[in-house]
Amino acid sequence: MVVTGASSGIGLAAAVELARRGDRVVLVGRDPARLQAAGERVREASGERPELFRADYAVLDDVRGLAERLRAAYDRIDVLANNAGAIVLRPATTVDGFELSMQANHLAPFLLSTLLRDRVGRLVVTASGAHRSGVLDPDDLNAALRGYRSMRAYGTSKQANILFTGEAARRWPEIPAYCFHPGVVRTRFGADSRLVALGMRIMPFRSPEKGAETLVWLANQDPARLVDGGYYADRRPRRPLRKATDPQLAARLWEASAKAVGIEP
Repeated sequence: MVVTGASSGIGLAAAVELARRGDRVVLVGRDPARLQAAGERVREASGERPELFRADYAVLDDVRGLAERLRAAYDRIDVLANNAGAIVLRPATTVDGFELSMQANHLAPFLLSTLLRDRVGRLVVTASGAHRSGVLDPDDLNAALRGYRSMRAYGTSKQANILFTGEAARRWPEIPAYCFHPGVVRTRFGADSRLVALGMRIMPFRSPEKGAETLVWLANQDPARLVDGGYYADRRPRRPLRKATDPQLAARLWEASAKAVGIEP
């Protein structure tokens, strides 16, 4: 099982629990030191040292290199948990020319999933109830840079996550695909902001372990008991807003995303 964003938060909590259950986990993270520390946490919990792969989702060439290394290492990936993501507090453009939260939260996992399609047995995507604030326009993936608001940009990328999951289920029927809302979890999100960091300490947020429960459950549950392309919270199917389930919008996003990352749709 490959878990992205596994250096901390939900990804690390999920990796620890999956490894504790006996699954062979592969950790993907951006920061080498935190990735090594996460690997030690998994080893302590399971007795097995996980494989570690570094990649920066703000650089699409890093994602392409990650896919090549994973393909070289594994003939089969039972579960790809697309969990990596970020809340970006100020407007930022990546070296690839895209608004950072859209690239890190949607385009990079879209690219990785597509490049690994023939190896993956199941997709699990960390989405969010923040999709309610999304205002996705597939014709302009950089729209958030104008009049930037961090939560609107984040919500738009999470709207894209849910749309991607539904469209993946339609286009790739051989790969079960699910997404989920982890709840409001105390993680490193927004750590660059003193106000957000303070809120993370004093508000009654969920622990990363609680936030990871649905990810672990979706990774192991019998697909016959799940809704392909479905959106879950607390291990139950939920109904996201229509703007996150519109099949026409999902198809347009898929085409736009494929063009953006330079692959055939």
